[in-house]
Amino acid sequence: MENTNLQRRRWLSLGGIMLGAALLPNYVSAIVSTPKPLSLRLRNVNTGEKLVTSYSAKGFSRNDLKKLNHIMRDRRTNQVRAIDPNLFLKLTRIQAKLGVRNSEILIISGYRSAQTNAQMRRRSRGVASNSYHILGKAVDFYIPGVPLAKVKSAAESLHNGGVGYYPGSNFVHVDTGPVRTWRG
Repeated sequence: MENTNLQRRRWLSLGGIMLGAALLPNYVSAIVSTPKPLSLRLRNVNTGEKLVTSYSAKGFSRNDLKKLNHIMRDRRTNQVRAIDPNLFLKLTRIQAKLGVRNSEILIISGYRSAQTNAQMRRRSRGVASNSYHILGKAVDFYIPGVPLAKVKSAAESLHNGGVGYYPGSNFVHVDTGPVRTWRG
């Protein structure tokens, strides 16, 4: 009788181990596949403002978008415009390609009012009259410590939107318009 109970216990133990082993991959997979929030660190070089925000696969919260729109505002007129959220996602993807996901992105120019764009156009021939900055779909930026040529290459490798390379002014322009590249 004792031998039967011992045999039974061994089979039950083995069954428990097998069941646990079968369930473990699903449990581990569920933990690993749970999306962790991504973060975006921005600093506007003209205003000195800093922003750290996070988002998930569902995107940015309404409150975070409001903060993002504010830091990207036209500093000359103080006008705020809704910025295309895909522009922020693009910046994050560029960081990921460069392996600098937590690095601060320094914004030189985000949204520009038509008035500001016209003033800039009068001073520089490198400013487009129909700039994506006016539409809230462009940003000029750099990432400290990362060579500008690498930022440009990472942006171009996404194969979405425009990429302008301005090594003389130390920034890269990206936008969510059609795919195109240029050097300024």
